[in-house]
Amino acid sequence: MTTSETESEAKIKKPRAVKSVKATKAAPKKEKKGEGRVILRMRVRAYESKILDASVKQIMDTAMRYDADIIGPVPLPTEIKKYTVNRSPFIYKNTREQFEIRVHKRLIDIINPSPKTIESLTNLSLPSGVDIDVKML
Repeated sequence: MTTSETESEAKIKKPRAVKSVKATKAAPKKEKKGEGRVILRMRVRAYESKILDASVKQIMDTAMRYDADIIGPVPLPTEIKKYTVNRSPFIYKNTREQFEIRVHKRLIDIINPSPKTIESLTNLSLPSGVDIDVKML
């Protein structure tokens, strides 16, 4: 054996000092993610995307006027309902026509809304054909 091998073995076999484990104070409990926060979740739906975007802009402007924290608008998947109908009941029975209805959706979260913000959003007049679902989380 050479001296370099014995030195490397000595380094490997060297015992390491073990630190004693002291009792520490318990870590303070962390708050849950949504605890202490009120979230107003608004789902806006309409058949026409232009009317929907105009309504969402109106909602966002109203919420920003009262210094509310806003997340969104988040575009949700468009719901497509397809209907197939016979063109003719007798002679051309094999020919069919297809129709579809598209429902466009957006999601807006308002975090910790003030009472003035909620009041102004309830008094907001939106165009017909726009549906709003509001949940408090």
